[in-house]
Amino acid sequence: MKAIRRFTVRPVLPEPLRPLSDLARNLRWSWHAETRELFQSVDPERWTDSDCDPVRLLGSLSPERLTELAEDRRFLRRLTAIADDLHDYVTGTRWYQTQTQAQDQGGQGAELPAAIAYFSPEFGITAALPQYSGGLGILAGDHLKSASDLGVPLIGVGLMYRHGYFRQSLSRDGWQQETYPVLDPNELPVALLKESDGSPAQVSLALPGGRSLRARVWLAQVGRVPLLLLDSDVEENDLGERGVTDRLYGGGSEHRLLQEMLLGIGGVRAVRTYCRLTGHPAPEVFHTNEGHAGFLGLERIAELCDKGLEFEAGLEAVRAGTVFTTHTPVPAGIDRFDRELVARHFGPDAELPRIDVERVLSLGMETYPGGEPNLFNMAVMGLRLGRQANGVSLLHGQVSREMFAGLWPGFDPAEVPITSVTNGVHAPTWVAPEVFRLGAKQIGAERTEDALTVGGSDRWDAVADIPDQDIWELRRSLREQLVVEVRERLRASWRQRGAGTAELGWIDGVLDPDVLTIGFARRVPSYKRLTLMLRDRDRLLDLLLHPERPIQIVVAGKAHPADDGGKRLIQELVRFADDPRVRHRIVFLPDYGMAMAQKLYPGCDIWLNNPLRPLEACGTSGMKAALNGCLNLSVLDGWWDEWFRPDFGWAIPTADGTGTDPDHRDDVEAAALYDLLEQRVTPRFYEHGQTGLPDRWIEMVRETLTHLGPKVLAGRMVREYVERLYAPAARAHRTMTPDKARELAAWKSRVRHAWHTVTVDHVETSAPSLTAELGSTLSLRVRVGLGELAPDDVEVQAVSGRVDSEDSITDATTVPLKPVGGPDLEGRWLYEGPLSLHRTGPYGYTVRILPAHRLLASSAEMGLVAVPSEDVGEGAGVLMR
Repeated sequence: MKAIRRFTVRPVLPEPLRPLSDLARNLRWSWHAETRELFQSVDPERWTDSDCDPVRLLGSLSPERLTELAEDRRFLRRLTAIADDLHDYVTGTRWYQTQTQAQDQGGQGAELPAAIAYFSPEFGITAALPQYSGGLGILAGDHLKSASDLGVPLIGVGLMYRHGYFRQSLSRDGWQQETYPVLDPNELPVALLKESDGSPAQVSLALPGGRSLRARVWLAQVGRVPLLLLDSDVEENDLGERGVTDRLYGGGSEHRLLQEMLLGIGGVRAVRTYCRLTGHPAPEVFHTNEGHAGFLGLERIAELCDKGLEFEAGLEAVRAGTVFTTHTPVPAGIDRFDRELVARHFGPDAELPRIDVERVLSLGMETYPGGEPNLFNMAVMGLRLGRQANGVSLLHGQVSREMFAGLWPGFDPAEVPITSVTNGVHAPTWVAPEVFRLGAKQIGAERTEDALTVGGSDRWDAVADIPDQDIWELRRSLREQLVVEVRERLRASWRQRGAGTAELGWIDGVLDPDVLTIGFARRVPSYKRLTLMLRDRDRLLDLLLHPERPIQIVVAGKAHPADDGGKRLIQELVRFADDPRVRHRIVFLPDYGMAMAQKLYPGCDIWLNNPLRPLEACGTSGMKAALNGCLNLSVLDGWWDEWFRPDFGWAIPTADGTGTDPDHRDDVEAAALYDLLEQRVTPRFYEHGQTGLPDRWIEMVRETLTHLGPKVLAGRMVREYVERLYAPAARAHRTMTPDKARELAAWKSRVRHAWHTVTVDHVETSAPSLTAELGSTLSLRVRVGLGELAPDDVEVQAVSGRVDSEDSITDATTVPLKPVGGPDLEGRWLYEGPLSLHRTGPYGYTVRILPAHRLLASSAEMGLVAVPSEDVGEGAGVLMR
């Protein structure tokens, strides 16, 4: 019979065991080995059955077992020690506190923000809290964990999806199938945020037609960092509104719009509620991880408007303290909504009624060449509302500047104000316990923990002293664990596909712990090219079945439920892996997630990544593999383009020239992959030196750990965010008082209105001919028209550098020119300055005028520039010898 109602019955812990509840409710257990080992010791079998989830474990214990534990002195001593360690961890001084203390002692005041609110549509903290789909969520989870380790005062904000992302299985013929199990928050490691009277705290959004969207707030404690998750499945909502947070990346356009309004607008309201109830410092900086949460800026502007600030001034004040991170290298990957759909959800009859709808729309409209005039672009809004913006690798920063250059017309992509902070991964989450123990044996547990959280190359240098034998035994042990894991998962998968036990004897021979093992696991959009390895099946068969140097491949990944193209790629791979000739050498594991990944990364010898360059924004899976001594074999894209060295991996050559036929490109790059595997990778793995060990391979493992280890850490990433983005945003936030915000808004309005009158009228230099000597200095004289503006409103610059065949200046240097005297009778101003010729070869210069104000973040901020017309001045092309 089916129950008509479901609820959770929780055990009552005896008083001596009460700290177990605190340990289970703080998600630090997900990366703290001693805490996990404590829970495992409670009941090893139930620990496994509960998928290593402490909340589920405690909920399954019998009263007799609880009584037994409450009387176990040894267990209680361990419990007390670990509970005390958690208390020290969440209250003690960490890296961030030492930075603020050092600033205070220096007499300059603390420049770091008192708090930062970090918004993301998904968070991958642990498999026990399945609120993630892929890399964006795992990155967000690693960001929170590392912020906790470093003591950075973050508040995470997301949504609580009642179905999470989908669970993946395969049909008999290899087609992806999706199921959406219901998640009961009462069985998850979260707690309701409550008002002082004990009632659940709620936020509310106004919807068209007088309706409301209400959400309560669940709190997940991620070490020191609170994570607020908004849940619309409350009785006060109508059925449609209850389903807004039903599943991650589900539903149509309006469904997604409501999710993003709840995340951004409702998220700000949830942060305000949390700070009111707990006394947590209010955030000075708001960081939106991708454009999904971009509406948070509108809510913050509305807050200031309620205090008497005008919209434009409120916009300047909000921009000052906002950081926007883009993860998308292609326009098609950005959320865009129909203009009329957005307009219907704002204004007098819906949300933010005190803000004019046209002002809301102006923030997201694609008002640039090539843009769609009727689409509201969430990334465009994120950039317009964020003073600080970044991509997630050096190459992705460049791609982002080119992709969004239309927002800054007249500027070269290199000057677009989008920087980059290369992603990192949370090492304590992704490093296998065996790897940690080897490090602890070499330099001690405390120094190893510091190396994994804070970084520091000096600690990683100690890898050089680990004996080859220890490294090789570790790698084989991890490979052997992966073989066991793969066989268990493969057997379960085949049973789901309808196979009987009698058909599955062959699985006992799947994979070999002494064979070179390659891993490939990620989402399955077409650009990641899951099936590139199948391009020449005969060559792949030869590699898999080589009599002396075979390879074996473990593949995993999910296609979006609406992506039939991605599902066909999975089916193609699965059908190949089902072939009895090779099924012991290549496997596809369904339902890729954090629990699988934590076994997969350490157990592989090679991590394969072959996206279409440059469409991989960062690609952090290879970082997690590298931290376990796995070598990367990848296209030079994302982080690998930035940090690749032949000492510790291989780069797959690309055929990404313009006009290259896609099929031909895949053929060329697949052939390059096969060549690398046949000629360089497999020989190095199987060639043993005089010691009987593959010493050249072991040296590459050592180089991977030594040189990539400190770089790929999320601790390094979070420190960069603090120093390069959060601290400047906090300073700008404090500077942008209401009066300063009004001043800047009024000045911008005046400059935009008058900019059409700004001109470069005449340019001349002292150059005697079209050649000049290296090291000489030219005198530059420029006559400009400023119209209604004054010299204090602008900066006149000389821009110089090498020129290409089309006279475009590359690697430009800018020098400000100075006004000489007052305006002439025609109102023109004369500017002068030196132009130093410090490079040989074809060289050129031009002149431009930019807006200038002490409160601007950059000279490109307003997207305004005046340059000479074609008939002005002498042109570019001063040639130096």
